[in-house]
Amino acid sequence: MRIILLATLAVLQISFALPLRAADSAGFVLNYIGQQIIPARTKFKGTTIGGLSSLDYNANTARYLAISDDRSRTNPARFYELSLDLAKFQRSAEPGLVGVTFHAVTTIQQSGGGTFEKNSVDPESLRFDGNRNKIYWSEEGRREIAGFRSPAVREMNVDGSHSRNFVVPVYYAPSGSRLWRFTGSKGVYDNMGFESLTISTDGTTLYTATENGLVQDSPPANAYRGSRARILAFDIATGKPVAEYAYDVEPVTSTPSLLGSFAIIGVSDFLAIGDRQFIIVERALSLEAITLGRINTGYIVRLYYADARNATNISGMESIAGKSIAPLRKVLLLDMSDLKNADGSALAIGNIEGITFGPEFKGKRTIVLVADNNFSRMQLTQFVALEIASESEQVERLRLQ
Repeated sequence: MRIILLATLAVLQISFALPLRAADSAGFVLNYIGQQIIPARTKFKGTTIGGLSSLDYNANTARYLAISDDRSRTNPARFYELSLDLAKFQRSAEPGLVGVTFHAVTTIQQSGGGTFEKNSVDPESLRFDGNRNKIYWSEEGRREIAGFRSPAVREMNVDGSHSRNFVVPVYYAPSGSRLWRFTGSKGVYDNMGFESLTISTDGTTLYTATENGLVQDSPPANAYRGSRARILAFDIATGKPVAEYAYDVEPVTSTPSLLGSFAIIGVSDFLAIGDRQFIIVERALSLEAITLGRINTGYIVRLYYADARNATNISGMESIAGKSIAPLRKVLLLDMSDLKNADGSALAIGNIEGITFGPEFKGKRTIVLVADNNFSRMQLTQFVALEIASESEQVERLRLQ
């Protein structure tokens, strides 16, 4: 999802079932290790590094893949291979980029071969399937005055060549009015389509999610209301959908005080951690929350544990408006606004759009996040590392502080 502040200055699939201990608890917590930031307009092999909208770790190579959501405007649609040395990450407001190394860039090709033309694609998420040596990627779709384009989930070979398309239900395709308010409009909202992908821990299912609900399901979220998004599951072997679940996106928590102030929120990525269990990233932008400098960038990012095991399978339901269904159960894991650097300063939060498991670090499993800078000097290409700890370990940590 491209949020530009115009108004202001295999993966090796890890079986990772996490224990649940209470209805209001995920049984684990996430602690801040550090961050690194790449300067705006950094170049690599003739391309501008930016728009990093996903991140996926391959434990076999100890490297990451990151897709750029460049719509073939700055350079052709592409993904990068890079490595991150978490030992070099710093809990500092100015961490630098030591330990961040780019190794390769690969152009994403059309189904008939060749690069995508300018503005003809919107790549948003990527996952590497080490079992099949394939890469899955999502396109958000669009609902713009320039035309409509359906959201898509595709498979490509590691050299970027097209392999196949997954079958997306027709009711996700935008239709009717661009402004969606007129009767008969359906499908994804503009800039609210398939931002995310994750592979099940058993390697058989690929999931994607809409950032907000479909037009026929619920209005888009804002500062006063949430939205009921959909999680869509595909059987990887056949490429066909096998399940859908509803996920309730929160309202933007920073309420605009000025008439017309901008506030938006959506699911920007998620990560499978067990049988239909996920860590889900909700990323919000409120122009009202922005302050000078980077201490408050306007982004509000929260990570939730979400469980679909008792959620209603809404597969095939064109609309769920007014229906009595059970959505995913969710528990707040981390509000990134609470994270502090070593000197006590608040972490400046970027436009977090990617999440992946990382390597073991100091005996702990890790999660790594990436922020999309929208090719803007005002925003951050940021990597944030977190450790996974049990709740009992966290209690002991706090006791010793």
